[in-house]
Amino acid sequence: MSLPHPPATRRQPCVIGLVPARYASTRFPGKPLYPIAGLPLIQRVVERCRLAGSLSEVIVATDDERIASVARQFARVEMTRPEHPSGTDRIAEVAARLDCDAVVNIQGDEPLMDPAVIDAVAAALGNTEMSTAATALRDPSEYDNPNIVKVVVGTQGRALYFSRRCIPYLRDLADSPIAQQMAAFPFLKHLGIYGYRRETLLRLVTFPVSGLEAAEKLEQLRALENGIPIAVVKVDYESIGVDVPSDVARVEALLRG
Repeated sequence: MSLPHPPATRRQPCVIGLVPARYASTRFPGKPLYPIAGLPLIQRVVERCRLAGSLSEVIVATDDERIASVARQFARVEMTRPEHPSGTDRIAEVAARLDCDAVVNIQGDEPLMDPAVIDAVAAALGNTEMSTAATALRDPSEYDNPNIVKVVVGTQGRALYFSRRCIPYLRDLADSPIAQQMAAFPFLKHLGIYGYRRETLLRLVTFPVSGLEAAEKLEQLRALENGIPIAVVKVDYESIGVDVPSDVARVEALLRG
């Protein structure tokens, strides 16, 4: 009598967290190494990423040896070429060297990143090629701010478009105060975190810069223009980054709190 074979166990996907870090910054040179409550900013980000249960490993991707020498003390570092036109191209160079199923690109200036957001973006890759996150637009001062990217999402949970303008245009309320428009429609603010299936990322960077990408200066539009669907997970999280030196005190106060 032959015994039945045990059911095959499903292999957990290998998802790598990639944190691109550049030394050059117009508004804040050397930002990744700036101390945040006693630790370099890049270390704060890596430590938050490691709290995400979906990531098999967290890797710092940089083209600068000053960053690399510090980051090697607490993380794996992958050096990249300096001439990459975008962060997407930088992480694609690293992904091409990795044996993994997917990667999540986490911004290197968010020391308060919620690990649950990383896990949600990673989980969405089970049903699509690329994923990202968005949250409700709550602050009226961000409505017309071109540095706050907005996204509209279809009924299937996929991005229809990203823009630096507030979308959609509410025709019947166009002359109403911004607060009234925001009360009438659930505008979404895009969060700069991306998940990619490895093969999708490597295919994406072979496409030339698209027309919409060039117009809005938004890399994710290259994916949409080339037919790559982007799942958008809606989260209750406010992105708090370090863009300029004056942001440091605010972030440190939140860390103490």
